[in-house]
Amino acid sequence: MASLKKRGSTYYAQYYVGTKQKRINLGTGSLQIAKEKVRQLESSMHRGDDNPLPTKTPIAKIVAEYVDYMRIHKTARSVERDLYYLRETFGPVCPALEIKNRKISDKGKRTPSRNTAPPLEINYLEQITTADLSSFIAAKVRKHALAPKTANRYREILTRLFNWAVSQRGIKLAAGINPASKVERYREKAPDISFLTLEQIDQQLAALAPYPDLQVMVAVYIYAGLRREELCWLRLTDMDFSGTGNGMIRIRAKMVQGESWEPKTKLNRAVPISSKLRQYLEWYDAPKVKGEWFFSTPQGKRWDPDNLSRYLRKANEETGLEWGCLDYRHTFGSQLAMKGESLYKISKLMGNSPEICRRHYAILAPESLTNTVEF
Repeated sequence: MASLKKRGSTYYAQYYVGTKQKRINLGTGSLQIAKEKVRQLESSMHRGDDNPLPTKTPIAKIVAEYVDYMRIHKTARSVERDLYYLRETFGPVCPALEIKNRKISDKGKRTPSRNTAPPLEINYLEQITTADLSSFIAAKVRKHALAPKTANRYREILTRLFNWAVSQRGIKLAAGINPASKVERYREKAPDISFLTLEQIDQQLAALAPYPDLQVMVAVYIYAGLRREELCWLRLTDMDFSGTGNGMIRIRAKMVQGESWEPKTKLNRAVPISSKLRQYLEWYDAPKVKGEWFFSTPQGKRWDPDNLSRYLRKANEETGLEWGCLDYRHTFGSQLAMKGESLYKISKLMGNSPEICRRHYAILAPESLTNTVEF
């Protein structure tokens, strides 16, 4: 048991470890807060913690270390995604999160965004409470009409930050509880996906006839279900036309001229080339293209995904079409589901988890349940 002692305006906790007396400054003059800290102290002592009270770590320091950790262990694209959420949360107190080359006004000052929910301006990580994070995320949702999935993304990234700080840096949180993990999740709606019918597939590919290279790229998206970036990183050696069948498209990690890339799920996979896709690939003589990329820009460089999307959007606008790469990927999964293929197989081909495929495509295969209801 620990007892409270007061010296001047400050409360101390006094307790014994074995026969040795210890006294800890509770850093408060409030009796109510002091009693709560003693309760936490006694709970931690019961768990056998020799240093039970919360530590005091500047947010700027721990976030900077976490960013360095991410840059070593995660892909550059993944780091940039996480940095956005960390910047929105801790921007003012974390110089490490500053954006380089940020747009500035004519007077040389950064142009503040309008109607922006204020970030957390708390100096120490251990001071952040679940109420702080819940209020912050709720303000973001109100001011920016965030989708539930985006709101939950804040919760997910902040939970990982606190878990890392505790496990890798020895940070001690109040009552040993990760405040982000206690933030209530927002209820996400069932995914609303868009995909092309068989007639629309023919319409889309016919519309791109004036752009032969783009037509073949879209055919690969539709008939192989690749993510937008996966196609941009296909090298000549990733298109395997040997062996049985029509060949394989191999989506795998690679290092090219010092730049590394890996699939989103960090798992290599192979997608068989269908007979329809092979028809489009037959005439596409990639080896004659400059460079080592199977699909390259006119200069023989790797396509930037955003530039490719702009090129596709401009070509489709000429015929009034609005489909994009995500629609093509969903077309692959949706058509296979309607054909009766198992969601497990679809998940393997698309590089998704079976649960993701179930959420997206299970509703498209009701026929597979017909016999289930017969006694």
